[in-house]
Amino acid sequence: ALEHSGWFDASAATYFLARGGSLSSAHEARLLWEEAAGAPATAMSTGGFRHGPQEMLREGVRIGLWIDAERLRAQDLALARDIRENGGSVMLTGQNVSPSDADLVFHLPAAPAHWQFLVDVIPAQLAAERLARLRGVDCDSFRYCPYIIETEGGLGR
Repeated sequence: ALEHSGWFDASAATYFLARGGSLSSAHEARLLWEEAAGAPATAMSTGGFRHGPQEMLREGVRIGLWIDAERLRAQDLALARDIRENGGSVMLTGQNVSPSDADLVFHLPAAPAHWQFLVDVIPAQLAAERLARLRGVDCDSFRYCPYIIETEGGLGR
């Protein structure tokens, strides 16, 4: 799915949105986008996005959206549909989601709703590696940050 998906765009703006425990997965995805692929990204709660930042929605923007197994599921699937209808492209991660719900779908295995956060970041990790390859970036090395930070000033060199 990753290799053949049209969701990836090496230069597109990317937002990661989630609720509850999956919000930590959205924040990790943003960090991976920046560290592993060298691409800017934003992460926030789905509700926070709907209260202002949604105005940035334009043709070509990429949205990674986690669907909670129970909480506000129908509303978030409606958001994914609206994003696509307005020119955005959606990567969707969740339980019991359909390939027709987004441009790239990661269907998580059945698990209690409050345990979804344990596995829902894995697709984003794989996606970050795919984006790094598309951008020609070595996702295993940093340009500025050493593996051990020894100073508080500058870029850490």
